[in-house]
Amino acid sequence: MHTPTNSFNTLSTLEVNGKTYRYYALQGGELAGCAAVRRLPVSTRILMENLLRHEDGISVTRHHIEALAGSQGKAVEQEILFHPARVLMQDFTGVPAVADLAAMRDALAGRGADPFRVNPLTPVDLVIDHSVNVDSFGSPAAFDINVRLEMQRNHERYRFLKWAQGAFDNFRVVPPGTGICHQVNLEYLAKVVWQQPGKDGPLAFPDTLVGTDSHTTMINALGVLGWGVGGIEAEAAMLGQPVPMLTPEVVGFELTGALEPGITATDLVLQVVQMLRAFGVVGKFVEFFGDGLDHLPLPERATLSNMAPEYGATCGFFPVDAQTIRYLAVTGRDADTCALVEAYCRAQGLWRDAQSAAPDYAATLSLDLSSVQPCLAGPRRPQDRVPLPALREATEAVITQNGKAAELDTAFALPGGDDSLHHGDVVIAAITSCTNTSNPAVMIGAGLLARNALARGLQRKPWVKSSLAPGSRVVSDYLALSGLQACLDALGFNLVGYGCTTCIGNSGPLPEAVEQAVSRHQLVVSAVLSGNRNFEGRIHPQVKANWLASPPLVVAYALAGTTRIDLSREPLGLDSAGLPVYLKELWPADEEVAHWVHAIGRHMFTERYRTVFDGDAAWQSIKSDAGGNYAFSPDSTYIRLPPFFEARWRGNTGDIVGAPILALLGDSVTTDHISPAGQIPPDSPAARYLRSQGVLDADFNSYGARRGNHEVVMRGTFGNIRLRNEMTPSLEGGYTVLHTNSAGQTASPVFIYDAAMAYQAAGVGTMVVAGKEYGTGSSRDWAAKGTLLLGVRAVIAESFERIHRSNLVGMGVLPLEFLPGENRKTLALSGEERFDILGLDGKLVPQQLLSARVHYPSGECREITLRTRLDTLMEVEYYRCGGVLNFIFEHLAGASG
Repeated sequence: MHTPTNSFNTLSTLEVNGKTYRYYALQGGELAGCAAVRRLPVSTRILMENLLRHEDGISVTRHHIEALAGSQGKAVEQEILFHPARVLMQDFTGVPAVADLAAMRDALAGRGADPFRVNPLTPVDLVIDHSVNVDSFGSPAAFDINVRLEMQRNHERYRFLKWAQGAFDNFRVVPPGTGICHQVNLEYLAKVVWQQPGKDGPLAFPDTLVGTDSHTTMINALGVLGWGVGGIEAEAAMLGQPVPMLTPEVVGFELTGALEPGITATDLVLQVVQMLRAFGVVGKFVEFFGDGLDHLPLPERATLSNMAPEYGATCGFFPVDAQTIRYLAVTGRDADTCALVEAYCRAQGLWRDAQSAAPDYAATLSLDLSSVQPCLAGPRRPQDRVPLPALREATEAVITQNGKAAELDTAFALPGGDDSLHHGDVVIAAITSCTNTSNPAVMIGAGLLARNALARGLQRKPWVKSSLAPGSRVVSDYLALSGLQACLDALGFNLVGYGCTTCIGNSGPLPEAVEQAVSRHQLVVSAVLSGNRNFEGRIHPQVKANWLASPPLVVAYALAGTTRIDLSREPLGLDSAGLPVYLKELWPADEEVAHWVHAIGRHMFTERYRTVFDGDAAWQSIKSDAGGNYAFSPDSTYIRLPPFFEARWRGNTGDIVGAPILALLGDSVTTDHISPAGQIPPDSPAARYLRSQGVLDADFNSYGARRGNHEVVMRGTFGNIRLRNEMTPSLEGGYTVLHTNSAGQTASPVFIYDAAMAYQAAGVGTMVVAGKEYGTGSSRDWAAKGTLLLGVRAVIAESFERIHRSNLVGMGVLPLEFLPGENRKTLALSGEERFDILGLDGKLVPQQLLSARVHYPSGECREITLRTRLDTLMEVEYYRCGGVLNFIFEHLAGASG
């Protein structure tokens, strides 16, 4: 670690409530009166402070600071190093990250070096929130049953995390059953202004973070700059490595006016997602400003910040203002913390109020909040907004696309009962996900709508699997206080767990009769959920139409039982007197929602978070080895020693020659397509492996829960049941065609995993070729790790999503982009071609143009140019070393030696 140079002489002092803090003043020293700094976007000012505080004349220089100061919110073609104050993890991504650190300790010991050099230098919080499954629902016992099954299935994973808690410094674990990591972060972990002790007094600086979940961005609502990274980058940050990045372009999003009565934050965010996806903000910061913020409470802002990955941005940032301080106080932060946040942000020019001038942005968009209308999004992408009146038509379009137009009005009997199922019926209605359960207004709105429906004698339809999975236990407290939990229970929205459930595919099985009918008749049925993601195959393998909606609308569609309905004018049911009941009659008044929101007390948060790290009796009973190196068991099917430090994965110095195409993919391929998190299909390579290890089908658990075992997850890579490989156009799923050097293709398609192993056995590296927006969605490090373990040397796409591109680099897989006007279609690729990528054995520079040759089966050879998406000098070095893990390993091994 280098000594700060403070060449701008900005180190200053700030007194708050009789205590003196040191801080790097954005308007101090040589920067005093600098108009360019005052006009920077607030999010850029936070990056500016980060550079000032870490200026060492080597990795951070005056040039970096001066370039950022003059950026005017525009992208600057220079690398900067961002040092986050902390790291946030969830268990799906956290387990493999911790396994990598444990493996690095083993590898260092094997080199004769000190394994305990592998230790977090940056504080880490890991929240266990991704492992509860909706097995039981619709009963008072559902929560207890699901928790018991969670602890049984994940005992080994949880024992591993308990080991990590004792083995690593600066590493805390929030036990299962507490809440969703982003909501726990918002309500408790975030400080807004961080403090670091020092001999000259505490140093105050902005709270910043990176997280191993793409929805880490939710914390930007609180004025905390943070975003999702892959577990690979997070591991580097944990070990003290900065996050390399290009100076980001900042897009300003002006909000004016106020939402009309009855319009929810969910309606707003789905419109914002649609607007920003159309505008194009991948790799950019979005910063909200305008007088509309005066009417937008912090939970509504959290809804907007949460879905930054859905609109493609690195983050969706809100400056600190009076709403921020009000939220900090209500959620239990002490008076000194609130006073420091306000004083520091005012002193630094990070404070927003009605008099604040709009900063300089690279571009701006504007939305009048009063224009927002009720809506949903789907059936498979969050940016595909559907106005409420148009859902019937949108559902029927999905049914038609699946070849079922002739059966639109056909009723299919449910086995063993009197009910029937139709295309378009709702089989899952889930109030779930950090996006909306962090917002009391929509949660209380759902409860009030349930109360009003009960008063009219309505019930959810019997084929609907309904569930309620709050993001924190505080939600249960205020729903109980208002009496609304009982109303939700009466409609089958009983508590099923605290954590991510349906939104990440932990929706559990459908009722047996429903599952049989859907499977037997290939029904196109719907899920309605208050989540942020609805990608293909994500929510449930049998559900093809997935609609994102506000919690009140989730309740409404559970009552209606179908999405082939226009709830703006059609009744969702008949009351006890046989009269039609319309949604507008049940929709709660804003005044009543506000009454119960204001009843939420500070004591609820302080009491719930007082014992946040303790866990229940089941968690406390888990015994784990203390400290030292982890004893990996070769017989484990959950936690295996990762192979990434083996010699074969170290170093990339040669050209790629004669590489066949493993998969030829289209646009908007998500990390769910590349590395699924849901159920393990019984006919998949992963299932075949688990059976060979003596695991019963009933105990497969999910891909996500088994991410600590590379043998399972690499077999699931490109294994999503909805993947469309253009090499096998008649098949959906993880299939490809295996090409040999001599005889062309085999007679029939094979699993991508099996083809990859055949190529590896022949000593042949492979390619993946794709369209636009490759790698959208979750910050899933296994989408890159699995790609590497399958033997893929490079991925060529028209464009990449930010996190996945970075993850590929982090694992030593080369991301390459076609130049404008060229793509897989203009090259007439069929998948039978082989690629040479030349120039990799020379000195690489960021975004270098490389020559490539495409060898066609006809014997024709075509030369093209590709751009490397190694965006910074540090990324070039990571790639050369075989990824960031091996870069850090070699550094630690050398330092120990």
